[in-house]
Amino acid sequence: MGDASDAIAPMGVPVLQFSVFLQNRAGSLEALIQLLHQSRVELLGFSVQDSRDATVARIVTSDPESTQQIFLEKGIPHTTADLVVVALRHAAEEFQKCLHELRMAETNVDFVYTLLPHPEGRTMVALHVEDVEFAQSVLHSAGVKIVTQEELSR
Repeated sequence: MGDASDAIAPMGVPVLQFSVFLQNRAGSLEALIQLLHQSRVELLGFSVQDSRDATVARIVTSDPESTQQIFLEKGIPHTTADLVVVALRHAAEEFQKCLHELRMAETNVDFVYTLLPHPEGRTMVALHVEDVEFAQSVLHSAGVKIVTQEELSR
């Protein structure tokens, strides 16, 4: 019997999201994006949650290893999480199908945001779910195109 990593092998490595904690100050997000750009790391998607005291920028990049190294070297506070990313041709109806399949499988979706367009012109949607491997399996079985980290790190 294989280990847990065998379960995701057919679909590849899930997409890695960084949650970066920024001061709620003008230019904080711009400075973060500029820092990544200087290191030739592309920002592929982001979601920002702002509060009076702090901002959490959830980001997906083209090079998670370099992103992690930059954040560690610069002392930028962050956490990471695996995401399920799907590529949809007909976004509205296929996204509804994704949500339906996950609900029928009784798995929760914590939050969702879109990424920059897929090279094939598909709409890419990032889903943070309670169990990435299970959600990948459910969606893959339903015929939904799962996007892996390798595909994003072009």
